[in-house]
Amino acid sequence: MADKITGVDVKILKLLAKNARLTYKELAEILGTTRQRISRRMDRLERNGIIKKYTIIPDYDALGYVHVILGITIRPSVDIDEVIELLKEDENVKVIERALGSHNLVVHIVGPKDMKEMEKIISNVSRKIPGIDKLDITFVTEIVKFEVL
Repeated sequence: MADKITGVDVKILKLLAKNARLTYKELAEILGTTRQRISRRMDRLERNGIIKKYTIIPDYDALGYVHVILGITIRPSVDIDEVIELLKEDENVKVIERALGSHNLVVHIVGPKDMKEMEKIISNVSRKIPGIDKLDITFVTEIVKFEVL
């Protein structure tokens, strides 16, 4: 069972979640192993889709943007996969998440601080979605903690 996730794999993921710029050498030193072992594990984690992407968490406020989360409930008769494909094409939509609970979809939008412009963006995004039953809008004022594991 070569593809089993081990404790070392989880440690690697946690370290990279805090700092994705760590080198294989630095990871090996922290974990008390070799760079080659880290390299093999990283290759496997990427190949198996465990690591999907290396990214940053920007400070939207400092960049002059607003981060908005839309909680969307779509009627059961609407094909959610078609909605997702439409939303993927929108340059203002940064994250699309399927959800269970109050909403079917959670959509993150980043746009200018100008409220009239944000209103237009939210309106344009919501118009693309057929069969909206409920739409909740949340303005994120600060990301206080962001951990993936």
